Amino acid sequence: MDKIETCGNSLIQHGKESNRIYLMKYSEQDSPVELIECLEKMAKQKGYSKIFIKVPESKTDVFIDAGYILEAKIPGFFSGKTAGCFLALYLDPARSKLDKDEKEKIDQILSICEQKKSAVLPATEFEFRALGKDDLEDLAALYSVVFKTYPFPIHNVEYLYDTMQTHVRYYGAFADNRLVAASSAETEQELGNAEMTDFATHPEFRGHGLALYLLKTMEEKLRDQDFYVLYTIARAVSAGMNITFAKAGYAHAGTLVNNTQISGTIESMNVWYRLLVT
Repeated sequence: MDKIETCGNSLIQHGKESNRIYLMKYSEQDSPVELIECLEKMAKQKGYSKIFIKVPESKTDVFIDAGYILEAKIPGFFSGKTAGCFLALYLDPARSKLDKDEKEKIDQILSICEQKKSAVLPATEFEFRALGKDDLEDLAALYSVVFKTYPFPIHNVEYLYDTMQTHVRYYGAFADNRLVAASSAETEQELGNAEMTDFATHPEFRGHGLALYLLKTMEEKLRDQDFYVLYTIARAVSAGMNITFAKAGYAHAGTLVNNTQISGTIESMNVWYRLLVT
């Protein structure tokens, strides 16, 4: 599994699976120059081919001067005031290249998404609700069925409980009291944003649009709790998830090239966002 550590005072995730460092939470106590040195030193020691960072727009010039590339941008990401920028440094130039067929598929999916914006949900017989401690064994079992590998240990009940106690809110779809789909909102309450993530539907229940219902359920819960921005990082070649966010009224912020290991392969990811407060 990837490790979560600090580089200076900033929080990072890194590991061989995605072969990268991910700067998850930038600390204002760190100077960009010192942070750049810390990240590159670790990346070279570990042999990683990509550094992926999430920083306020006001900090981007220093990173761009150091060779970082802007891949996505979300307005109001930091407390509804400052845009959040997703930048990448490729230590292996080959990783920055999209395969021609993959690029065509991503472009095709984004084109379809443009035609699917803001769909109206029909009535459904499934039940949707927030999950509690008693649901975690079922949640871990569901994630084990859907994801063979994942950057975080979501197959582990203790991990799910620990994150539930701190910053992650889990939601589920039920059929006859059976958990058949799930998702989570990874919240940063102090910054007013939340990542809508970990969507999983049991193979027997696909085709019912449960991810879209779960997304709407999470939005309703977060709307009145001082969140400014909701976003996701979705597999760029997964038509279903990208269309789900387009239907929910999310805007495309950019594509993270060869970014994340999902089910054994490093994939490119699309960033989508929705502003709850304008």
